Amino acid sequence: MQPYIPNILPLGNLDFARLISWIGPANAALARYDGLLQSVVNPAVMLSPLTQREAVLSSKIEGTQATVDEVLEFEAGLEFESEKVKDIQEIVNYRKALAMASEFLEHRPITLSLLQQMHAVLLDSVRGANKTPGEFRRDQNWIGPAGCTIEQASFVPPSPLQLLDHLQTWENYLAVDDVDILVQTAVAHAQFELIHPFKDGNGRIGRLLIPLFLYQKRALGSPMFYLSEYLEAHRDQYYGRLQAISRGDDWTGWVAFFLEAVTDQARANTDRVRAILALYEEMKQQITVLTRSQHAITVLDTLFDRPIFRSSDFVERSGIPKQTALPFLRTLRDAGILHALREQSGRRPAVLAFRELLNRAEGRHVL
Repeated sequence: MQPYIPNILPLGNLDFARLISWIGPANAALARYDGLLQSVVNPAVMLSPLTQREAVLSSKIEGTQATVDEVLEFEAGLEFESEKVKDIQEIVNYRKALAMASEFLEHRPITLSLLQQMHAVLLDSVRGANKTPGEFRRDQNWIGPAGCTIEQASFVPPSPLQLLDHLQTWENYLAVDDVDILVQTAVAHAQFELIHPFKDGNGRIGRLLIPLFLYQKRALGSPMFYLSEYLEAHRDQYYGRLQAISRGDDWTGWVAFFLEAVTDQARANTDRVRAILALYEEMKQQITVLTRSQHAITVLDTLFDRPIFRSSDFVERSGIPKQTALPFLRTLRDAGILHALREQSGRRPAVLAFRELLNRAEGRHVL
């Protein structure tokens, strides 16, 4: 099998007559979601469970087996067996890469250098750390069953000799405005996956680029539109549509799939954000009454930012004096808002959980 040669961008072979019925609903659903997002005073704090969820689901597509609550429990100091810790660390790195890239985009557009920085963070001290983190590949790679030869591969990415040329063309495409922003996002994501510039981590970097690119193009007020829930649920179709590009140049089929994913996910995200906002308003009233303190909103924001935590970390992150913060936590436990996952023992602090936030963010009973 010969290395894949990427299409020249912008594409000239998209069937817009076929896509038009998908483009309108996808853009409308995303706009409704963004409108809701822009009404959130501090989305990075209030909606942090959605970021955690994206990190878990995008990593799950690549085979990790850890849940949102396990990641938060690990960060709160609970212990897990070594294989689980490896999965959790990959998820933590994904979240760090997203945060770093979001900050980068406050001042500059997406660049190849940013991709390398994200990749270095993603593979830091985890499986794949021997796959040249932060560097584009210099060797020919291929995709297929474990142990297969290049002749048996299902896909052979572009030759490393032309890799930088393809990446530069891709970077230039991000800087222009194509016919439609969501169509351009679909093309940019797929082209990145087909170029496959890294030895490992291409799928996760490619999915991270979706909200980042929409944010760069101002289709989103903040980079918090996460598509991995849909892509993980339709994993076979996701990979099948990408493969149909390399085998049959079916870009229109891929873009239609992507637009359907955006429409479905935007609606699901909107419902989830509304549920979280409703909980915030409920808790604001309840915690204000329970604490009768000027610190009530600080307490609430700290819980939303990290719904599983050590009591000592709560004191540090909230900035509320210890002699005031710890009684607050006892009050919230007595009211059934917080639940203990580990009781205090000697110098070891208690680990507490804000269950209802996790349950609403996940749309199911988690804890």
